[in-house]
Amino acid sequence: MAAAVYALCALTALACAVLLLRSFFRQGHRLLLWSGLCFCGLFVNNALLIVDRFALPERDLSTLRLLVGLAALAPLLYGLIWEEE
Repeated sequence: MAAAVYALCALTALACAVLLLRSFFRQGHRLLLWSGLCFCGLFVNNALLIVDRFALPERDLSTLRLLVGLAALAPLLYGLIWEEE
């Protein structure tokens, strides 16, 4: 059951990333780009969680997952602080 929840979280993050990036390419608002990149990173983070828990349970990928999560939030933080509209 936990694997299904983790997979649904990853798919939701992927769907958000696709929708945000598609909207960016249509409208050109840069905050959509930063949000889309953030959700791409969150998808990778969720995929690593699935790998960590189920594919490689003997390995600890928590440090890698935290670094990916930090890298995922960095573009959104940049966009919120430095972008002007």
